Amino acid sequence: MSMSLQAGVAIRDSSVPSPLTAFSRSVMDMLERIEYRRCESGEDLEAVYRLRYKAFHSHGLLDTILDGKLVDHLDETANCYSFGIFMDGQLVSTVRLHHLTHATPMAPIMTVFGDRLMPRLAAGDTFIDPSRLSIDPDLTSSANRSLPYVTLRLAVMANEYFDTTSCVSMIRAEHTAFYQRIFGSAAVGAPRLYPPFTMPIFLYESRCDENMQPTLERFPFFHSTAGERRMMFAKPAKGELAPLTILPTAKYWHQAA
Repeated sequence: MSMSLQAGVAIRDSSVPSPLTAFSRSVMDMLERIEYRRCESGEDLEAVYRLRYKAFHSHGLLDTILDGKLVDHLDETANCYSFGIFMDGQLVSTVRLHHLTHATPMAPIMTVFGDRLMPRLAAGDTFIDPSRLSIDPDLTSSANRSLPYVTLRLAVMANEYFDTTSCVSMIRAEHTAFYQRIFGSAAVGAPRLYPPFTMPIFLYESRCDENMQPTLERFPFFHSTAGERRMMFAKPAKGELAPLTILPTAKYWHQAA
């Protein structure tokens, strides 16, 4: 952000974006090759289920499933949003988001940590639960470095769109430092088991009132326009079709603000 002087005091000008770091620039460059797709039926969902299985199984996190798909009943709940992320036309990653409210408490995280979260939902808190984050293990390591950010950008957008209390995540021990560093997430209680996965899972929470703005300032590729968020998460009006693909708007958010 640029600085101006007012009555002898330095004032940040939030209307002017700060220069990008080399890393942020590399993620922004990748976004130029990205299309997001909300997958709700047919071949799109089949491809998502197969990519999930391929990613989890290749890392030894899941036993063999004969049909090669990772899918469960929570993929069909009304508060579920499954996305495919396409780079140069190829499906390269996926994530599933659940919007939790007292009226719609269905989500993977509730099957493990529901005793902690249900009282908060009853008190009026709301959450986004990102799950089934999967990146094609056949991609090069350089692509893998940026794709988690490109994929989790959807969770940031969902928290903004639904104006939630927190983003709550079930994560493995080796990923806790990433969530702490990027999203300011903090552990809630001790880890628990989450079948059919083979390792203990931690509950981490990032409060939006504390962490959203610092996250957007540090990592501007998480920014989005209101229009992009609507296309991602709004339910189409009767007779309308959801957009087939959605292009990232991180580089345009200042003009649209």
